[in-house]
Amino acid sequence: MNAGADDMSRQGNMDLPLEGVRVLDLSRVFAGPLCGQVLADFGADVIKVEHPGRGDDTRDWGMRIGKTETTYYSAMNRNKRSVTLDLQSQEGARLVREMLPRFDVVIHNFKHGGAEKLGLGYEQLKAVKPDLIYCAIAGYDISGPQAARPGYDLVIQGETGLMAINGEAEQPPLKFGVAIVDMMTGMYAAQAVLAALFRRERTGRGRLIEMALYDCGIMISSYYALDAMLLGRDPRRYGNAHPSIVPYGMFESADGPLIITVGNNAQFDKFCRQVLMRPDIVEDPRYATNVERGRNRVALLAMLTDLLKTYPRDLLLQRMQAAGIPCGKVLGLHEALTSEATRHGGLLREMPHPVAGKMHTFAPPYRLDGQRLPVRNAPPILGEGTRDVLRDLLNLTDAELAALRDRGVPTLPDASAASD
Repeated sequence: MNAGADDMSRQGNMDLPLEGVRVLDLSRVFAGPLCGQVLADFGADVIKVEHPGRGDDTRDWGMRIGKTETTYYSAMNRNKRSVTLDLQSQEGARLVREMLPRFDVVIHNFKHGGAEKLGLGYEQLKAVKPDLIYCAIAGYDISGPQAARPGYDLVIQGETGLMAINGEAEQPPLKFGVAIVDMMTGMYAAQAVLAALFRRERTGRGRLIEMALYDCGIMISSYYALDAMLLGRDPRRYGNAHPSIVPYGMFESADGPLIITVGNNAQFDKFCRQVLMRPDIVEDPRYATNVERGRNRVALLAMLTDLLKTYPRDLLLQRMQAAGIPCGKVLGLHEALTSEATRHGGLLREMPHPVAGKMHTFAPPYRLDGQRLPVRNAPPILGEGTRDVLRDLLNLTDAELAALRDRGVPTLPDASAASD
């Protein structure tokens, strides 16, 4: 049995660290939902509250799966339950406040002041549940002059200098291939929630967490940012190459691209002698050390580029692996997703879907005690958990639920409606 299948056979008995924690996810799009998904992966019961008609914005982004799901939505919402409530109505917001004592964590990304207008601000909810952990995600520092600006990943990639460090030097600034600021903000937010939960176990006290996309965008610039401050200007962009290690990057072989990362002088010696069969290169004092290779990178890389194109990719990879030089193929996305490494790791799961028949979702990347965390639930169809959640948390009867439905507060899909 492969590792992925073995994980699936054992995970039903897995002790998940956040079992018993309940999260109210009032967020939408990417950063907030990803934070909620991380908590759900670790076992929390995450209730995602969505608009009764349109749901999360991302239900209309990406490729369609069934009636209410898309690829974009599905990437951030596994292991959750979906409840539809119109929070703009007094009744919808009231139902959330009435459920609140049953929750440990609230996540939202309302516009500036929006939560308070709905009666769902931190001080308002803290009065109901003093030990609440409340995570508010915004575009910009809520205490600063830009607090009211909406936060969009691409705008913030531009404003935080991330686009200026991405791409080739001779090309215009380039965005990352995914919404990297949203993604990292969601991960940072999840870390903060986990820290707050740990603190609450010790002290019994809740906490207000405020996350800003702009702040996280600045953090992502990492060592490039410190280079810029030391230089007093933008560092040069090197595209797929490394600013200080040579050779390090993507190269073309005779039959396809590959990654070569020669990390030190000993590896470069082996690269020249055992891979390229050109000891004269490493014996040239211009290339003997990494410092010298950096100074002479243009001449060296031009020579290596021509030389590598004369070898088949598999032969180069075989020689480099034998020499202990980190390397790999450059795969297409679909090729990577269907590769043996992905399959063996159980990183993609095929789940049943009431309309599409089946769908793919990622498995969590975390392993605890040798087991990958499970996909307990596929990303939910819009409102599929409304009836159960309102019945269980508020003890509402079927008649009361029907009356709420008739007033448009929630939608109450059932199994037959989902497959019509």
